[in-house]
Amino acid sequence: MKRAAVIVLLLALLAGLPIAFRRESADVPASSADDRLVVISPHNETIRREFGRAFGAWWRAKTGRALYVDWRTPGGTSEIRLVLDASFKAAKETGREGVGIDVFFGGGEPDFASQAKQGRLARAEVFDRHPEWFGENAAIPPMLTGERLWATDGTWVGCCLSQFGIAYNPDVLARLGVPSPRRWDDLGDQKLRGTIALADPTKSGSVARAFELLVQSQMQRAMAERGADQAKAAALGWERGLQLILRMSANARYFTDSASKIPHDVGQGDSAAGMCIDFYGRAYRESLLRTNGSSRVEWIAPEAGGSFSADPVAVLKGAPHPEIAQAFVEFCLSPEGQTLWFAKPGSPGGPGERALHRTPIRRDVYTAENVARSTIPEVNPYAGEAGFVYRKELTGRAFNTLRQLVKVACIDSHDELKRAWRALADAGFPPDATAVLLDVSAVPYEAFGQGDAVLDGSDPVAAAKRASELGEGFRANFRRAEAITKRSQANPSR
Repeated sequence: MKRAAVIVLLLALLAGLPIAFRRESADVPASSADDRLVVISPHNETIRREFGRAFGAWWRAKTGRALYVDWRTPGGTSEIRLVLDASFKAAKETGREGVGIDVFFGGGEPDFASQAKQGRLARAEVFDRHPEWFGENAAIPPMLTGERLWATDGTWVGCCLSQFGIAYNPDVLARLGVPSPRRWDDLGDQKLRGTIALADPTKSGSVARAFELLVQSQMQRAMAERGADQAKAAALGWERGLQLILRMSANARYFTDSASKIPHDVGQGDSAAGMCIDFYGRAYRESLLRTNGSSRVEWIAPEAGGSFSADPVAVLKGAPHPEIAQAFVEFCLSPEGQTLWFAKPGSPGGPGERALHRTPIRRDVYTAENVARSTIPEVNPYAGEAGFVYRKELTGRAFNTLRQLVKVACIDSHDELKRAWRALADAGFPPDATAVLLDVSAVPYEAFGQGDAVLDGSDPVAAAKRASELGEGFRANFRRAEAITKRSQANPSR
C-alpha cells in the first residue's frame, strides 16, 4: 500500500507539472494580495484576464480586500481531467479532501457531470442564495435545446453557452469552386480534399461534443425521414454520421490538439474550413475584418446540426478558499458577470481590452440596451424555434466511445485514409471501392451507440487491445479500397 501511495503521489506530481509552470494572475500580484483564489480552466487567456480583473474588482467592492487569482492552465479539459484524477487519487491516499484548487471554470457539461459523479464537486451556494435565478420561467431554465444547463443536485452550473459550427474562408472556397457550407455534410465534399482543419476529440471535451452532435444530426434526420421504424432509422443515421466523419477526415489536412489553431489556419488561407466553436470563429472574424465589412473568416451554425451547450463552473470539494470560490460562481452568474461575456470592450459592464464573443446563459440579460452594445447582437438562444434539439438518449452514453472511434478510425489511420481517398477521387469514386472505404459495419449502433464497455472500460489493457483491433480493421478497409481502385484502373474492361 505504501508503494502504491508513493506511485500515485509521483503521478500526481508529474501531472501537476504543467500547472506549476503555467500560472497567471490578474492585476494584483500575490505579494500584495489579501486573498487568493485558485482556478483551473481551459479558457483562453482573454477570458482568464477579463474575468480575473472583473471578479477582483467585484470582490474588492464587496469586501475591501485585494484578490490574487491564481490561474492553472494545463491545457484542454482532457488534460484537466488527468490532473484532477491524479490529484484526487493522491489526496485520498494521504487522507486529504481537497487538491489545493478552488474552482473548475470552463469546459463541457460531460466533463463536469463526470467530476460530480465521482463526488469531487461541492454544492454551489448560489442555488440557495438566489433560488429565483433558476427554474422553467426564471433567468436560467434547467434545459435548453435538449441540453442541461445546471445539475439537479447543484454541483455545477452553466455560466455561458457554446454552439459548435463551421469556420470557413470565403476566398479559398471561391477559388476551389465550392459554395459556402450550410450543413456538416458539406465538409465531406471531395472537392475540399486536403483543406479541412479538424481537432482531436480525445484532447478536448468540446471537440468530442461537436463530433457527437454531428452524428446525432444525421440520426435525427434519418428518423424524421423514416418515421415508421425509429430503431432502424437511428441505426441508419449512426452509420451515415460515421461515414461523414470518415469523409471529413479524408479531406482533413490534420487533426490538431489545439482547437484555436483551426480558425487561425482558415484565416491564413491554409485551410478552407473546419469544425469550430462559436466564439473562436467570431473572434477571428472580427480580427480579420476588411474595410468593406467582409472577413477572411466566417462562422455558421450548421442547419439542424447543433444545440446550445452549457459551459459550466463548479467549486471543487475541499477548496482551500471556499468562501471566495462560492463568490466567484455567484459573480459568473450575476448580471455583471453575464454582461461581460458579450459586451463590447470599453462599454458599461464590458471587458477592458478584447471582446469575449460568448453567449450569456441568463435570458434576462438579453435586454434591448444590452443587445445594442453586444458584439453578437444577432444571437439570442431564447428567441425563436430551436433548429436542433439534442436528445441525450440517442448518443449521450456513446460520448467517449465516439471520440475513441474517431481516433482509431481517422487519426491513427489518417495516412492510409487520405491515400485511399485520393485514389478514389482520381478514379471518380468507383462504387465498390467507395463502399469498402466507408464500411462502418464493425461498429454498429446496436453495439456501440450506447457506449462500448471495453473501449470505455477501466481496464486500459483491454481498451488498448480493443482500439488496436478496431483500428486495424479500418486500416485494412482503406488499403483494400485503394487496391480495388488501382485494379479497376489497370483493368478498365473488367
